[in-house]
Amino acid sequence: MNIKFVISKKKSKTKTGNMGLSKKSYLSFSLVLFSTIFVIESVSAATSPPLKFKNGEFKILQVADMHYADGITTPCEDVLEMKGCSDLNTTAFINRMIKAEKPDLIVFTGDNIFGQDATDAAKSLDAAFAQAIAAGIPWAAVLGNHDMESTLTREGVMKHIAGMQLTLSQLNPASADVIDGFGNYNLEVGGAEGSSLQNKTVLNLYFLDSGDYSTVPSIGGYGWIKASQQFWYQKTSLMQQKAYMSKPKPQKSPAPGLAYFHIPLPEYEDLGSNFTGVKGEGLISSPSVNSGFFTTLRDAGDVKAVFTGHDHLNDFCGELSVNTIRTWKRLDDENLTTIDPQVLFAGSAKKRSLRGI
Repeated sequence: MNIKFVISKKKSKTKTGNMGLSKKSYLSFSLVLFSTIFVIESVSAATSPPLKFKNGEFKILQVADMHYADGITTPCEDVLEMKGCSDLNTTAFINRMIKAEKPDLIVFTGDNIFGQDATDAAKSLDAAFAQAIAAGIPWAAVLGNHDMESTLTREGVMKHIAGMQLTLSQLNPASADVIDGFGNYNLEVGGAEGSSLQNKTVLNLYFLDSGDYSTVPSIGGYGWIKASQQFWYQKTSLMQQKAYMSKPKPQKSPAPGLAYFHIPLPEYEDLGSNFTGVKGEGLISSPSVNSGFFTTLRDAGDVKAVFTGHDHLNDFCGELSVNTIRTWKRLDDENLTTIDPQVLFAGSAKKRSLRGI
């Protein structure tokens, strides 16, 4: 298995003194928008998923923290040397990245809009995802901690997203009777047409709602991935692993998986200096509660990398403890310059890669 990640980014953000919450971040993306390229030698379920490998490759472009609001009147923040920056710059950079990378799937990892500045949440959401739709590329999204601060509830935002053109986003899995949050779902990527694994799922993409803020009065800070969501992931992962290692064409080990959500896990702090990129905020804005999701992922054994957003000035990737994952970034300059190439894993060590924006 050979997985490649491409990353490009531009972020913006300031924080208020209240719980370290991000006040505003308009990712006009001349610094780093996440783009992720996967190249996997194909390969779980008997039905053909809508997403398929082509010529042994499947490319994912990840976009985090766009913070769309009201277009040209919405200024960027925490953007280096870009006077007059607005949502229009974000749009232009996303379009450039789509044309440069030609992804098979675009993943938006939360704070897609900045609710406090968006006078009409539905219109801002439409603008945020318009580039993916115009390009005719399937896309998926999760929620951040600012998406629901305008004219739609958190559930309403996810329902709107799930009803848009070309989206593969889901409100929640039909198989889960009770699950916290909105936007928990799994997407399957199938093997290439004509290959021996064309009817197998060769890659699982897990999307989860990491919440917004703690709802426990005695606990401050951000939300976290709850036990009900972890139970759903465990059950889904086990089902996918069994299908992958069963006839026809039984495989010896689970199909690889990737996890996408907004708020980084507490374990991001455990990377220390073992990362590539920039840790511009000093600390990681993780929840104060460690709900054990990293351990859940590790024990299940299929997820090889985690991708988040949230920390606008943090842009790095490191291994915490998968066969080859390569990653790089692109800058929004004249040449879309590639920077920070890194091999995230090569071999069979049971490590997990954490990618933070």
